[in-house]
Amino acid sequence: MTTQFSLRAILPSLMPAFGLISAVSLSGCLSSSDSQTADPVVVENPVAYVQRTLQIEENSGTLVEDNLADPAAFRPGARLYLKPSAAAGASARDITSRAFAGAGFLNDDGELRYDVKDLHVSQDGTRLLFAMRAPEIEDADDEDQPTWNIWEYDSASDTLSRIIGSDVTARAGQDVAPAYLPDGRIVFSSTRQRTSKAILLDEGKPQFPGLDEDRDTPAFVLHVMDDDGENIEQITFNQSHDLDPLVTDNGTIVFSRWDNAGQTRDNGVNLYQVNPDGTGLSYLYGRHSHDSVSDSSDVQYLKPQKTDSGAVQVQLRPFESSDYASVPAEVSVDEYVEADLRLDGTAGAGQRTLVADVGFDGEPSLQGSYGSVSPLLDGTGRYLVSWTPCRLRDIAREQIVNCTQERLDSDAYEPAAPVYGLWLLDVASGTLRPVVQPIEGEQFDEAVLLKERTLETFLPESQFAGDQGVLADDGYGVLDIRSVYDLDGVDTAPGGISTTADPVQTPADARPARFLRLEKPVAMPDDNVRDFDNSAFGRSRGQLMREILGYVPVEPDGSVRVAVPANVAFAVSVLDADGQRVGPRHQNWLSVRPGEVLACKGCHDPNSDVPHGRPDAARIRSGPGRPPPACRFQILNPRCSLTWAKPWRRPMPG
Repeated sequence: MTTQFSLRAILPSLMPAFGLISAVSLSGCLSSSDSQTADPVVVENPVAYVQRTLQIEENSGTLVEDNLADPAAFRPGARLYLKPSAAAGASARDITSRAFAGAGFLNDDGELRYDVKDLHVSQDGTRLLFAMRAPEIEDADDEDQPTWNIWEYDSASDTLSRIIGSDVTARAGQDVAPAYLPDGRIVFSSTRQRTSKAILLDEGKPQFPGLDEDRDTPAFVLHVMDDDGENIEQITFNQSHDLDPLVTDNGTIVFSRWDNAGQTRDNGVNLYQVNPDGTGLSYLYGRHSHDSVSDSSDVQYLKPQKTDSGAVQVQLRPFESSDYASVPAEVSVDEYVEADLRLDGTAGAGQRTLVADVGFDGEPSLQGSYGSVSPLLDGTGRYLVSWTPCRLRDIAREQIVNCTQERLDSDAYEPAAPVYGLWLLDVASGTLRPVVQPIEGEQFDEAVLLKERTLETFLPESQFAGDQGVLADDGYGVLDIRSVYDLDGVDTAPGGISTTADPVQTPADARPARFLRLEKPVAMPDDNVRDFDNSAFGRSRGQLMREILGYVPVEPDGSVRVAVPANVAFAVSVLDADGQRVGPRHQNWLSVRPGEVLACKGCHDPNSDVPHGRPDAARIRSGPGRPPPACRFQILNPRCSLTWAKPWRRPMPG
């Protein structure tokens, strides 16, 4: 008897409510051992997963929505479990409740209600990192509630420990989404904003964690620390969230960045990459692909993971969800910059969904719905998934029934609460094998296999010598723009860049671009520090507040090389002789690490789909000429001088 079933064959005949699971079991999906015995992945490797109680709104009786734009959200009632194998009959044990032993952690009803999420397995397959938050302190103010902390479970010794030992240090921020670096350190997302707070202090301002650009929650950005919680260092400086770091085989970190500057219609969560020391930050994928799922225009690129194929596994879903469902997909980040655009600017298909026509964004489907997805990485193209069959509620009879197309098309039925169990998905054969049976009112999620994998490449910290080393010691990096007249690969200078660069043919007062303005965001505190009303933001609240770092002349050929403060988010504006912005507004935050040179090819029209923002993305060149090399990329080039941004002064006539 086989231990798997076909999605196509079994889904239409699933029984309603509790009978659903027994029907699957009776069909042979849970009882046989022959197929599982033949599969070493199933019988040899432990599986860890989260089980949590579904939360129901008291008034409406509907599920409480989750909102991934609030990474600090607390969903009490979770446990972290470990099974010795992925076999359906293997017993599971709770490995985290021991952290909260004692009556002081129980609520008034005698319940232990904490939260767990963001599981990550070590390279040797013996240790498990995760984020965990202690139970809520009843009647305590928000600022006195427990924070999210990074914990580690060692399966070899069966020990559980918080990474940061000091209670004071642990409470200094909300820490989530940990991952092991190849040298044993840990990268994670946090509201600590250590470097940003230090800069605020240097500027004579109070230290506080800046809110995201929606002004809802403190911004989570990437940090690294030693495996004992020491030497915490901030490495990204976004003004909204940087989440879910994935350490790739080449040692770089791919993560999900919420581009929310200016709060424009194109903003969303995209894939970025950065080195573990914070250098090499660049856009990777997704900026113009938020409509890549049918009938949705706001999917976000979340939870990047490795795959057997070398593509990046992501979960596509809106921030807010009432059914916790996502569309699992693989994106080819090595060859594509958008879902329909290759790096060289030609059209193509850069992502594929693992299962077609799944339930998503509150819309049920005969194919069911998927929560988390975790590739096995054993060369078989299989996945541990959280999956629920399609279920409906008969409104008149107040009964849960199975889905048929006729019922989906009828107004007499509405979506029922999901029953997410854990399954082994084989995409090639279109089959699911049970790992943990679903339970009514519970959610099984984030299953990971404790399995050894190849150690990722170690990238040492960048070292800068000479002038770059001096800049690094002084806390500066360099912004190097080849030409502001290069707009998406098109030479937009009057008569061409070569003509504009020639002072005989084009006098200074005839050049359209005269200065570059550098602006940094003003971190927004919460209401406890300063309560702003909308009048404080001038003409556009969407831009929040910006502080001018300085101005720098644009060279005749459109080039700019300027020293900029390191570890500070900044944007640029191209100005005319009167200091007025010309061209599109820059709506993505840049940053450099001390001594780093950020080289830009030119400028970008936000309404253009031309690949940009990636060092390896081609730019389609047209127009009267290509920008000349002049002084490009080499900070030590003796023909080039480094400019320091200065306060604005109107240029004198003549």
